[in-house]
Amino acid sequence: MSNNPLIEIDKTQLPQHIAIIMDGNGRWAKSKGKLRVFGHEAGVKTVRKITEYAAKLGIKHLTLYTFSTENWDRPSLEVQALMRLLVQSIRKETKTLQEQNISLKAIGDLSQLPSKVAKELDSAIEETKDNTRMELVLALSYSSKWDLTNAMKRIGEKVAQGEIIPEDITSDTISNHLQTANLPDPELMIRTSGEHRLSNFLLWELAYSEFHFSPVYWPDFGEDHFYKAILDYQNRKRRFGKTDEQFIEKPEVKNAHA
Repeated sequence: MSNNPLIEIDKTQLPQHIAIIMDGNGRWAKSKGKLRVFGHEAGVKTVRKITEYAAKLGIKHLTLYTFSTENWDRPSLEVQALMRLLVQSIRKETKTLQEQNISLKAIGDLSQLPSKVAKELDSAIEETKDNTRMELVLALSYSSKWDLTNAMKRIGEKVAQGEIIPEDITSDTISNHLQTANLPDPELMIRTSGEHRLSNFLLWELAYSEFHFSPVYWPDFGEDHFYKAILDYQNRKRRFGKTDEQFIEKPEVKNAHA
């Protein structure tokens, strides 16, 4: 590998959707003798940089695990600080998203968000909705089990009303009732901080994704780390359960859940 991993990236084989578990803000702050919120503030700067790198490279969808349903159980002062930071960040970055032709979306139980956060989020989503360069998706108050449970409820209601018969339910039926229904499944999932778990993130959608685990805390995750993760992805063979002989050419797969 050269000193510049960007040179080695094959622009014709980019993942169209990258999902990131941004982990390690608190531990990064603790290692510096600072409060956890200091790490979250530093993490926001990394979000800005990685979003710019992804858009510049040509990634079409970037989903960031921003706040899980389990995060509501953190100490109240930290949650309040995170919500304030979220409002400030959305307000500050909307102009940049417009300038960069990036649209903002959100998935999760958004009804749980404080009104100020919801208002800023709705405003930014509306203002950037026509942008086409890249789609930035924030997973807020999100958990995959919550999403799957609600999808099952909606499908069950349709069965009860006679809109769907059980025999016609397929994996695509489930995919189409998830919060990510309008997104392609991520080809690459990145998690920082050295942890090796999904933490209730996109469990259904990541079924055939390639995983890249970085030991680097999120505030220190930089351009080279991001490009190396993409190179790691490009060096994998994605067979979707088949053999090498069956895959002469790389398949185009949106929802390979079978």
